[in-house]
Amino acid sequence: MKDTNKHQGLRNQLVKQLEEKGITDKNVLAAISKIPRHLFLNSSFEDFAYQDKAFPIGAGQTISQPYTVAFQSQLLEVQKDHKILEIGTGSGYQTAVLCLMGAKVYSIERQNELFKTTSILLPKLSIRPKHLSFGDGYKGLPNYAPFDSIIVTAGAPFIPQPLMAQLKVGGRLVIPVGEKDQIMTLLIRKNETQFEKHEFGDFKFVPLLENKN
Repeated sequence: MKDTNKHQGLRNQLVKQLEEKGITDKNVLAAISKIPRHLFLNSSFEDFAYQDKAFPIGAGQTISQPYTVAFQSQLLEVQKDHKILEIGTGSGYQTAVLCLMGAKVYSIERQNELFKTTSILLPKLSIRPKHLSFGDGYKGLPNYAPFDSIIVTAGAPFIPQPLMAQLKVGGRLVIPVGEKDQIMTLLIRKNETQFEKHEFGDFKFVPLLENKN
């Protein structure tokens, strides 16, 4: 579990790249500059960990490219102590970014193998989400709702109704929507029944699967 000056130098370069690509949220950039992304990857990818690329992490899943993580995190407009629901814990890298930004993170993973690995890894890095669970992301976590914001890190063919229901008024839901390619979508809850929708172009994610535990 080594994190060296060389790794820090590579992170600083990555942060510069993300700024050049239009990431402006200082809290997002600060979190990415601190988190040892190489420790979230299989050691065979260690040399590439700070490239702006997605990599396989097991169970047919990927760790999103840093730009995607930064872009989604920026859309959330995270503030300290915000209660955030994350659908798709995966490697735990996005979870770590949100935790370092001061959020209280509740995360769901439907792949048992990843759930176990990440549950062990995060505490080793002194990253402590409020709640990690193994389950179906389509259902969210009604027992812990409502949330200030919700982030979905897999491509969803549609926006799951339970997630919309678990969002506070004024809250933000960031979700990639689509079958093959996804459009990054932001919903802002205006009141009990109305949502404002914004779209931010194409992204590529692994699919969000339902009832597949």
